[in-house]
Amino acid sequence: MMKSALALRALPVLLLLAGVARARPNYIYEEEWVNTWRQGFNFQCPHGEALVAIRSYFSENEGSDRLWTFECQPTPHNLGEPTECWWDDINRAGMEWSSSCTNNGLVAGIQSQYFPSVLDREWQFYCCRYSRRCPYSCWKTNDVPEYYRQEGEMVVPSYGYFIRGAQTTFSGVLRDRQWKYIMCRMTDFDCEFQNF
Repeated sequence: MMKSALALRALPVLLLLAGVARARPNYIYEEEWVNTWRQGFNFQCPHGEALVAIRSYFSENEGSDRLWTFECQPTPHNLGEPTECWWDDINRAGMEWSSSCTNNGLVAGIQSQYFPSVLDREWQFYCCRYSRRCPYSCWKTNDVPEYYRQEGEMVVPSYGYFIRGAQTTFSGVLRDRQWKYIMCRMTDFDCEFQNF
């Protein structure tokens, strides 16, 4: 009898804690996200740096959107300073997209706008060119995230590799994207190719 009375008194506390746990999304609050749910963002690395890490968290309850965070790193000294930077091609929400920075550029930023009618985002890369350096040893990462609606994280595998672009697919059923990032090394010398 005493055990059941104790259990009845503890029940409201347990229900309150369960409600708080359910209401709190499963992501790290301390993470410095560049966007809020269903809002656009514009992220650019400081001059002379390139994007090296991308992390995102999905929420179906927040318009099938993701929170995003990015990290940059200075490029090696042998590349020199960027000779020009620009915003490259833009995709359309709800569509597949494949884009590499034109003029042999490296990804140094990303901007995005959310479209509630499609529950998706448009994307655009900020690219920087380093003299007339050319990419080589290029490859695509595995899908990030590995499965739709999971937390996604991609980190450049080692110093000297750069993100040149991405290929992304959109699931109209799950209202989410998977990304394959295009990774390359860059030559230590100028080359004649306009875009590789």
